Amino acid sequence: MNATHQIALALVSVGVLLGLMALVKKLAEARGINAEVQRKLVHIGTGLYALGLPWLFPDRWPIYMLIGMTLLVMLFLRLPGSKLGHTLHGVERQSYGDLLLAVSVGLCLFLAGDRLFLYVLPIAVLTLADAAAALAGSTYGTRFFQIEEGQKSIEGSVVFFVVTLLISVLCLLVMTPFAPVNIVVLSLMVAAFGTLVEAASWRGYDNLFLPMGLLIFLSVHAANPLADLLILAVIFAVSILAFKLVSPRIGLNNHAAQVYVTAVFLLLAFTAVQNTLAPILVLAAHVWSRSTNKSRDRFPELDVVAGLALVSFGWLAIGEATGLNAVSFYGMTASAMIMGFAALAVAPLSRTSQAVIMLGMAAALLTLRAAVVALNPEPANWNGPMWPVTVASLLIPALVALSWSRQFEKARAMRVTLASLAIPLVTYLIAIVQAGAFA
Repeated sequence: MNATHQIALALVSVGVLLGLMALVKKLAEARGINAEVQRKLVHIGTGLYALGLPWLFPDRWPIYMLIGMTLLVMLFLRLPGSKLGHTLHGVERQSYGDLLLAVSVGLCLFLAGDRLFLYVLPIAVLTLADAAAALAGSTYGTRFFQIEEGQKSIEGSVVFFVVTLLISVLCLLVMTPFAPVNIVVLSLMVAAFGTLVEAASWRGYDNLFLPMGLLIFLSVHAANPLADLLILAVIFAVSILAFKLVSPRIGLNNHAAQVYVTAVFLLLAFTAVQNTLAPILVLAAHVWSRSTNKSRDRFPELDVVAGLALVSFGWLAIGEATGLNAVSFYGMTASAMIMGFAALAVAPLSRTSQAVIMLGMAAALLTLRAAVVALNPEPANWNGPMWPVTVASLLIPALVALSWSRQFEKARAMRVTLASLAIPLVTYLIAIVQAGAFA
């Protein structure tokens, strides 16, 4: 199939998506189907189509073009007065699920490379298990637990676990050479981890966190020996229990605790332990800032996890795209986020106290970075320790947060994240150009 045919197929695919939405809307009007079921029907249809993309298109670039066009269409359908968009956005709660589904398809396909089980399994779980859980919960749910702005059902979570387990076993048996015992253990862990992620997600973020979490977990641990998998399962269980015990003491509700433990476990699965210290400390710094300097955000604990997750996935994708390891810049960003939240935490104090505490924080973070740089292998430090840039990246969010602390009363996590990303991202872009990554 030549390039022209692939472009034409991508355009037809967008038309198929719009046609599916129109068909679902028409059926809903004729049969009285509620908004949640409409949304899930579109979700299933688009997800099933996405599963076939690696085989429909000989090249990857038309798929990314298709995803870009789909995102534009989704944004257009969010405009006020879009009747067709009501099929996706008719649910009462605020959700970014349609946009994040398209983003997840692109990221999973890109990061999976030639290991297609890393694409098929997460997208199949997102498509089938998530929809089955939502429909089962809305139809048969009788026992509920609270999340951000609503509730989910235990029955839905059970259905999610079972469907995910079946999908995982089938995919791993067909698409990998792993031993049957390993497949069973892996599938149980995938089902348990996926169920926790789905249950803890909000505003449609499960459409990003679920497939990306499963992809990262499988890419790192799928080939592990059985003993390592069992140890990891124990660590996961202990982490859940530990957060259950600690969360009430630091003012976290059950949902926030689930989100935090999911984030911590995913960080531990994502990279070496030393590289998870700064991101985990971001969560602690946020708790500190929340305790001394309240924000006006409705769900600040969830927002900081969303920001940290997007930073983590973003640096992972950038590193894969350029072929130049981004973990050092990721750590720099996380350290900058710590400084930003710490600055907000000390904002109510005197200038002298602020200076003493922030200098101590900076010294501690620089010491931590020195230890991490020493522990990381040479490819992770390909651009050197970058001490001047690191110092600047710590200073900028701290100074901004201290100087304009009132501007961080709303959308705190997003603003700290953006302030913290500025210098590491610019530095990385300059470094990869100098390294000839695009030559």
